[in-house]
Amino acid sequence: MKAIRRFTVRTVVPAQISALTKLATNLRWSWHVPTRALFESLNPELWAASRQNPLAMLGQLSREQLQKLADNPEVVARVAAASQNLEAYLSEPRWYQGLGAEAPQCVAYFSPEFGITEVLPQYSGGLGILAGDHLKSASDLGVPLIGVGLLYQAGYFKQSLSRDAWQQESYPLLDPDSLPLTQLREADGTPAQVQLPLPDGRLLRANIWRADVGRVPLLLLDSNVAENDDAARGVTDRLYGGGGDHRLTQELLLGMGGVKALRVHARLTGTTAPEVFHTNEGHAGFLGIERIRELMDPDVTAHPLSWAEALAAGRASTVFTTHTPVPAGIDRFPRTMIETFFAGSLAPGVPVAEILALGAENYDGGDPEMFNMAVMGLRLAQRANGVAKLHGVVSRGMFSGLWPGFDQQDVPITSVTNGVHVPTWVAPELAAMAREHLGSDVLDGPNWSKVYEVSDADLWALRRRLRQKLVTDARRRLRSSWKKRGSADAQLAWTDSVLDPDVLTIGFARRVPTYKRLTLMLRDPARLKALLLHPTHPIQIIIAGKSHPADDAGKKMIQDLVQFTDDPEVRHRIVFLPNYDIAMARTLFPGCDVWLNNPLRPLEACGTSGMKAAINGSLNLSVMDGWWDEMYDGENGWAIPTANSGAGDDERDDIEASALYELLETQVAPRFYGEVAPVSAGAAGPSQGRDGELPAHWISMIKHTLANLGPAVSANRMVAEYVQRLYQPAAESARRAKADNYASVRQLAQWSGEMRQAWPEVRVEHVDTHNLADEPQIGETVEVRAWVKLGGLDPADVHVNVVYGTAGDSDELNDTALLALNHVQDDGNGRHQFAGELLIDRSGDFGYGVQVLPHHEALAHPAELGLITSAR
Repeated sequence: MKAIRRFTVRTVVPAQISALTKLATNLRWSWHVPTRALFESLNPELWAASRQNPLAMLGQLSREQLQKLADNPEVVARVAAASQNLEAYLSEPRWYQGLGAEAPQCVAYFSPEFGITEVLPQYSGGLGILAGDHLKSASDLGVPLIGVGLLYQAGYFKQSLSRDAWQQESYPLLDPDSLPLTQLREADGTPAQVQLPLPDGRLLRANIWRADVGRVPLLLLDSNVAENDDAARGVTDRLYGGGGDHRLTQELLLGMGGVKALRVHARLTGTTAPEVFHTNEGHAGFLGIERIRELMDPDVTAHPLSWAEALAAGRASTVFTTHTPVPAGIDRFPRTMIETFFAGSLAPGVPVAEILALGAENYDGGDPEMFNMAVMGLRLAQRANGVAKLHGVVSRGMFSGLWPGFDQQDVPITSVTNGVHVPTWVAPELAAMAREHLGSDVLDGPNWSKVYEVSDADLWALRRRLRQKLVTDARRRLRSSWKKRGSADAQLAWTDSVLDPDVLTIGFARRVPTYKRLTLMLRDPARLKALLLHPTHPIQIIIAGKSHPADDAGKKMIQDLVQFTDDPEVRHRIVFLPNYDIAMARTLFPGCDVWLNNPLRPLEACGTSGMKAAINGSLNLSVMDGWWDEMYDGENGWAIPTANSGAGDDERDDIEASALYELLETQVAPRFYGEVAPVSAGAAGPSQGRDGELPAHWISMIKHTLANLGPAVSANRMVAEYVQRLYQPAAESARRAKADNYASVRQLAQWSGEMRQAWPEVRVEHVDTHNLADEPQIGETVEVRAWVKLGGLDPADVHVNVVYGTAGDSDELNDTALLALNHVQDDGNGRHQFAGELLIDRSGDFGYGVQVLPHHEALAHPAELGLITSAR
């Protein structure tokens, strides 16, 4: 008989050890090794059976078992010490508290997914893992940040394989009461809710759940509310599920509902309202519309702003991060659908035409019938960034249509390269070595420079232990996968001996869209087999990844790959592990010797999986894309050459696959098995070089990777960059905007309107160069004078710049610099002269141009208004 209702009963923990409940519900345990060790020590069998979930483990302990623990003075003392450690972590000043009053008092961070722990499965891939690491590092640094997302009833799907290797999806429902969450409630105990009016008089209600990620609260909205109709209850059914109205409603709830949830949270807890709003990808872009609605609503503010004023005020405090390197990866909705949702009372008082204009693709190549979420995100934010240096270049090109007339390099999108949360992803065994040899603070830095003092034998032995741990885990997972595909135990004895802890191990795990090229390694199956079965330099490959349920091309890649791994000739050397998640990753990254990444360049926005491998001493073998493009230095791994841009798809894949095989055959495998340094007694192992020697060059590359990539790929570095380069300037802009009842915003809105109206009359009429020698020399100066027609504008409203640099064959300027010209004369009738001394600072073909840009102290970037006039 099936239950007609189910609910979770939480364990009552004896008072002596009651702090275990807080330790289990604050997700700091997911990256704090001593807390995890405490829970494991209470009952190792239950810890393993609960999949290392402390809340679930507590729920499985009987009253007698709990009382026995409470009666043990040693256990009570250890729980008290862990509790004190957590309280100190939550309350003591950290890095951020040393920044002073100019730092934002609170930052709201919106994301459609958060990958914090497998216990809270609210993530699908890199975007969510990045968001989770952002929250964890913000907590470690003391950044007063609040996360905002959705609570999906089924999270992302669980993956298995059919007998013929086709991906199968299942969606087990989650009970919020069994998760490390607390429901926000009003003073009378009723659930706190947000509400959004929908078309046809419908109402979407959502409860608010809170997860504590160390010092950072994460608010998650849940539409599974009894008062909702069936469609509304299903809005938060699954991550990236459905399309059309369903997807749009999810994003409206995330953005607009998320802002409402922040207001409820501040009211109930007394916490500071956010000064800065960070939109992690376009999914949450509607948060800007809700903030505009608030500023225009006379019931919310005593002095409501106009649309233009509210837009300026909202933009001042908003940061937008794009993670997408291709237009196809951006959410777009029919313009008519947006109009339908906003025609009612979703945002009363906010002009629907202005909302539609924010997402309009009114640029060359755009579709005027579509509403683009990333475009809206950019137009609603005064500051924007990509997630790697190369991705910043790609993003400036992809969105350059929003700034016509500007060179791509001047498009106002900067970059902050992603990072990974070191304490989460570094293996406990490596962390222990670090504490022993490098100092207890190494994971907070991290400063791994002392790794060179660790003996080669100790480091090599550690790498083998991590590889052995991975092999053991992979065998267990592979056996489970084959049983789900229909095999019997009697047929699976071979899984007990797949993989070898002394063989060069390559890892490849990520989402499986086609551009990541999961099957590039299969381009020449015979050559791959030869690598796997090499008599003296064999390799083994462990692969994992999920394809989106609607992506049949990605599923076909998985099927092709798995069918290759099923071959009895090679299945002991290459395996595919289904249901890639955080739990698998914690063993996979440390256990691999090499991390493989072969996307189509430049379609990898960042690719943080290789960073997680690097902080564990794995070497990267990657196409020069994402983070690797800026951090590869020749001694931390290998760069896979890319084909010329003119090559066709098949030719390109052939060339790059051949380059991959060549690297593995001639450099990677021989170096791993090389013989360089003699081994000390007792340290030898089968994976050492011939005659029991250590591969000294390989080990030197491991040490170099740990010492140099550790700090560079840390999420602490990333979050500190966001704080200093984006959050602090945004907070300063927000405070200026809000001062004196938004006086500066009102003035800026009026000024911007006047600039847009007057700009068509602005032109550079003439440019002269004085004192230019017949044969100019480096170090000489020339006077540049420009006559500019400003119409009704004041010279203080503009900057007139000389852009100079090396002139190419088509007169395009490269390696440019700017010289601001000074206003020197008013010639009347709106005509003005600007002049300056230009230093000739290079030889060869030198050239310059003149441009006019709007200027206002409240603009974050000269290109912000999208207005420019250049000399012709």
